[in-house]
Amino acid sequence: MFLEGATPGSEQAAVQTHREKTSKTPAEIYDSLFVPALFRQWGPIVAAEARMGRGDRVIDIACGTGVLALAALDRVGAEGKVVGLDPNPDMLCVARRKSTRIDWREGRAEQIPFAEESFDAAVSQFGLMFFDDRAAGLREMMRVVKSGGRLAVAVCDSLDQSPGYAAVAEMLERLFGSDVANAFRAPFVLGNAELLHSLCAKAGIERAEVRRHRGTVRFASIETLISTERACIWTLGGLLDNEQFKRLLEEAERALVPYVTAAGAVAFDMPALVITASKD
Repeated sequence: MFLEGATPGSEQAAVQTHREKTSKTPAEIYDSLFVPALFRQWGPIVAAEARMGRGDRVIDIACGTGVLALAALDRVGAEGKVVGLDPNPDMLCVARRKSTRIDWREGRAEQIPFAEESFDAAVSQFGLMFFDDRAAGLREMMRVVKSGGRLAVAVCDSLDQSPGYAAVAEMLERLFGSDVANAFRAPFVLGNAELLHSLCAKAGIERAEVRRHRGTVRFASIETLISTERACIWTLGGLLDNEQFKRLLEEAERALVPYVTAAGAVAFDMPALVITASKD
């Protein structure tokens, strides 16, 4: 699956901008680097799983810079209403630049600031793994959904389903130890359908379904992939110094060769598991 807007030129320019140490915030770096390479493709998929339609009221939990909220807005149209909720004000600052029609709110999944049955759908993509209390967050999402409404939540599939990132994790383990490698593995910890069903049961969500959807990670080059990870202060950017990143890049130039295309880009699978449930 190709990612909209993920052109090699735009990715390289974004990485170069980071190298030149501009005043970009971490949220701006995330939006310019990670969104086109990984996340933009998932908004329409999760919106479709929520079965949202014209005129619906939708809330996007852990909305980040607004990928899913914008996809929801396309589906609900002028008659509908979309709220984007996130605990990070810098993420919301970037999101607000993208649409004034979406109601961007600061808040946590575990304490959604809306009354019961306020929305036709509650959705989230790639945030559940980082909730302080995952079951409470799911419970809250279902609470604010109307009877007959829909829940759709995407998480990364297991790391072994994403071979390029699995290779990066193996390199990190070998070069820098388990603490660094496990920090990189964190987004993939919920990539198990049985675990997700158990989590839904703990949240009181009955008859939840979990489906796998295919996705593809695309970077302009191996160097772009590693530079993008370097730019993220929430993961490797906060753990590795310049010399360590140099070692990682040298190793990656060998280990990631199987994922390099004829044009020199890097592409590999990164599927997601999507939880869906309807409220009786």
